[in-house]
Amino acid sequence: MSFFKKIFSKEKKETLDKGLEKSKTSFFEKMSKAVAGKSKVDDDVLDNLEEVLVTSDVGVKTTLKVIERIEARVAKDKYLGTDELNKILREEIAGLLSETNTGNATDFEVPEGTKPHVIMVVGVNGVGKTTTIGKLAYQFKKQGKKVVLGAADTFRAAAIDQLQVWADRVDIPIVKQQMGSDPASVAFDALESGVNQGADVIIIDTAGRLHNKVNLMNELTKVKRVMQKVVGDAPHDVLLVLDGSTGQNAFEQAKQFTAATEVTSLAVTKLDGTAKGGVVIGISDQFQIPVKYIGVGEGIEDLQVFNKIEFVDSFFK
Repeated sequence: MSFFKKIFSKEKKETLDKGLEKSKTSFFEKMSKAVAGKSKVDDDVLDNLEEVLVTSDVGVKTTLKVIERIEARVAKDKYLGTDELNKILREEIAGLLSETNTGNATDFEVPEGTKPHVIMVVGVNGVGKTTTIGKLAYQFKKQGKKVVLGAADTFRAAAIDQLQVWADRVDIPIVKQQMGSDPASVAFDALESGVNQGADVIIIDTAGRLHNKVNLMNELTKVKRVMQKVVGDAPHDVLLVLDGSTGQNAFEQAKQFTAATEVTSLAVTKLDGTAKGGVVIGISDQFQIPVKYIGVGEGIEDLQVFNKIEFVDSFFK
């Protein structure tokens, strides 16, 4: 069986291919220049490849890991032609992603034994956080799950209004208060309401700003503590949403949020509008946090469960 055996539906795969088109085209244009006139993978090719990976937003640390792996292959096989480089890159990057993304889910799932399953979503404004929550709620509902939303990003009135729009669109109950309310109070009410309604999934929108790390840490710690008064082991997942189109800035946001709270999974959005898809590889590796979802289009179905094999297959097609 091929390592890259197709496990997505045809429609999902086409959406993923299309969403990564800009990243793939940019990458292979750079790759063509990197190996131009060369038939063998030598030091010059590896130096050029290093530059290609860094400028494709894979990140310096992850790029060096990939180069080391390829150097080991070159040393072992003695002669590697540049025509084999794409295949080797696919294999080594898939291997790297496998170290963090150990599962290979193809659909939106909730772990058995946690009801309600509480997801706390963090991320700065403008990264597609509220849209991701709306699409996620839609997908869980499509799976037959009862979902409740909590609008605990109370710093901006627009954040509450936007989440309300999504709640109306997907016909899901929402718990909210006025702008400026205590986020922990909203989270408490949302969990209480969710428990009373027999919800399978409760998604809490929080922290729409990085005002400073200490305040952020205090706010998120308080939200968690208050939630645990209702559901003892909540939250079961702390999902950080990052905008893939910002490239290296997404790394910086991941650094800030992982320092402020225990992030357990990532969603990388807006990959369809950018050539910076390599950021998924770098962030997953550098922070050792699994990428759970990726946004590859504006449609309600265009939030996908991240599948490392299908991602690498589309990226290096």
